[in-house]
Amino acid sequence: MATKGATQRDYGFWVKLATRASVTVAFTLIIVKLWAWIATDAASMLASATDSMLDGLASLFTFFSVRYALQPADREHRFGHGKAESLAALVQSALITGSAMLLLVHSAQQLWQGSQVQQAGLGVYVSLFAIALTLGLVLLQRVAIRNTGSKAIAADHLHFQSDLLLNSAVIAALLLSAYGWYWADSVFAIVIAIYLAYGAIRIGWEAFQGLMDRELPEEDKAQIVAVLRSTKGIHGWHDLRTRASGPTRFIQCHVELQDELSLKAAHDIADGAEQRLRELFPDTDVIIHMDPLSAVPQSSAADPETNPASAVTSADDTHRPQ
Repeated sequence: MATKGATQRDYGFWVKLATRASVTVAFTLIIVKLWAWIATDAASMLASATDSMLDGLASLFTFFSVRYALQPADREHRFGHGKAESLAALVQSALITGSAMLLLVHSAQQLWQGSQVQQAGLGVYVSLFAIALTLGLVLLQRVAIRNTGSKAIAADHLHFQSDLLLNSAVIAALLLSAYGWYWADSVFAIVIAIYLAYGAIRIGWEAFQGLMDRELPEEDKAQIVAVLRSTKGIHGWHDLRTRASGPTRFIQCHVELQDELSLKAAHDIADGAEQRLRELFPDTDVIIHMDPLSAVPQSSAADPETNPASAVTSADDTHRPQ
């Protein structure tokens, strides 16, 4: 979902830049960490290499998904392709969860066998290199998210943020192993696996909510309500519905107007509200239906599902003068 003020062109620039950087960093770290694991035989280094391999797969999927999501609507996809972003985040969640489970089994086995780490210093230097490279990527992703609000980039960002902690844990494990605390390597790897699984569940839940057309954030809905409330000629509204699909928001509602208005006057009021909402939220599909006040069922005003006056809600989806 694009942030307020972001245009489709800006959105495309930032998500493409972020995904290119993500793929480049991920595959660079795969090569370096696999070499370091072969040289050190450290479970924590294998944990880090495994995570980077999953980063690479997830980043590749995100790379192609965001480009597909940016394609304009066509005859088969009249609402656009934005949900490809949520799908990318869901795939990332599944990949991360799978890698965490495999890592957990491998680390537990190595802890039981009591294997000794070789050339711990090499692993430390590789992890420091990984931290520096990942930190640069995370900062770039943060700027991209601030300018786009992309779910796919946010999922990638969360994963690479966990890599900073992961690489720090690898350094601690290797140093402790070098001083004779051989169990530390496997224990740290197990902790990392659990942390990755927790992060994957969070990513997957957010992606699932996006695919299920969850409402826009309450602060966005509050701004929508403010526009409706301040539009001259609108006496009430109901059935306010919102959702987001990639960079595009969708806003629908019914507004209540005086019965005596001409069709032209009613259209001008509704069109004015639509234009103000598009100015507030660029790249937004707005549909406002006009209802005469006499046609609005008064009984619905007491319905807690639609009227905040009879139920505590954080944003109005119904409003009528008392």
